[in-house]
Amino acid sequence: MKSNPLKTGVISENAAGIGTVTRQMVRARAAELAIIDGHLSHDATRTHFAQAKRELTGVPDVDPKEALLDAAPESERWDPVPGSTGHKMPVATGEDEDEEGRSDNERLVEGGIAEAGLEQSFQAARAAAKKDL
Repeated sequence: MKSNPLKTGVISENAAGIGTVTRQMVRARAAELAIIDGHLSHDATRTHFAQAKRELTGVPDVDPKEALLDAAPESERWDPVPGSTGHKMPVATGEDEDEEGRSDNERLVEGGIAEAGLEQSFQAARAAAKKDL
């Protein structure tokens, strides 16, 4: 079951809603990622920009092989047990849970913890850079 894409991505920063993700926001996050990686903020690479965009928009990393498989019609996908009729899967407990059974609140808490860790890394990298000057 695919999750609702509107429920993913960054929704707030420092307890303030971020609204629509802009290019400026992606550039700023890429600069932060460059600093965390030990580069100057203006030396952000394409990888930093791609990661920043994924973080802010909530688009998951997609394996090219998996994307190709998902794009193929169901009738053309590989059948692990030819002739098997399969079995019915149990109904999900609710729309508010993901495949791992985590609720929206659990995912938001985990996202906040991850954001706090990234912010601490950024602040530490910034302090170390100032110290070196």
